[in-house]
Amino acid sequence: MREDEVALAYGGGWVDRAGALRADPDRLATLLGAAAARVLPLWQDRCLVNDVVPVRLSGEVAARVRAAAAETVFLGFVAGQAVFAVDLSELTEDAALAAAGATRVVDVRGLVGRLGPAEAALQAYARGLLHWHRQQRYCGTCGGATSVQDAGHARRCAEPNCARLYFPRIEPAIIVLVEAAGSPGRCLLARHAGAAEDAFSTLAGFVEVGETLEDAVRREVAEEAGVVVTDVAYQGSQAWPFPAGLMVGFRAVAESDEIRVDGVELLEGRWFTRAELRQWAAVGHRLGRPDSIGHHLLSGWLAEGEAAGSAPR
Repeated sequence: MREDEVALAYGGGWVDRAGALRADPDRLATLLGAAAARVLPLWQDRCLVNDVVPVRLSGEVAARVRAAAAETVFLGFVAGQAVFAVDLSELTEDAALAAAGATRVVDVRGLVGRLGPAEAALQAYARGLLHWHRQQRYCGTCGGATSVQDAGHARRCAEPNCARLYFPRIEPAIIVLVEAAGSPGRCLLARHAGAAEDAFSTLAGFVEVGETLEDAVRREVAEEAGVVVTDVAYQGSQAWPFPAGLMVGFRAVAESDEIRVDGVELLEGRWFTRAELRQWAAVGHRLGRPDSIGHHLLSGWLAEGEAAGSAPR
């Protein structure tokens, strides 16, 4: 990464995923049995931790846990150490805790602010991969059982007449900060169905078949908020393996101020000036989840206003 590049939560590229080793079972077996190898256990998509520190296993303890696990997958190398993840979901919670020597289980999103970026990224990577394995045990074409391939980065149907190969699926979604044209600077936030009456956030939605990312931005904003946007500009992306998302962030400019929410996905839409958004945050409202790209888009927009206000005229 460049020094000026912002690393959002659950990403950053600290893991050497060593893709070339995935088809080398002998080398992987050697790495897995080495004293330096580390095994990361999860239970039903949650971290096994001592206090707030995710458990890392090695040696005989790691071997016992692997024997009890439904799946073992190779994540790659961290600081030269081979790292694997194991799924203990078929055990009871108490049995998983005892096997791993952990005190509790917790979602990685519940550890926001307590884990460093690299640790959070590694946990999320393991979570997403193991979740996919539990969901892809059978072939969607013939119904046959599937088995692990490529050190956990693929599965293959065991039926000889099918043998379909599956790879972990990614579900891309766009998230967009819509700005009003002209001054004063304003951004569009909306209240989604099921949200509290005072809970507003940026607009987002899944990319559909046959769409570019930019097309998805224009469609989602028009469908849900009744706003036509132009100047769609990419801002960054975020791994969001909860369970399989990839959030792609944009900014766009509205052609008009009129808002016509669909009443299904969105119940209310409002334009916020920077002063209004700061006041809204000051009374306890969150600018999106602190680990989300939505928060990054909003906080960046506010920071631009502060910089403009302090610039000499």
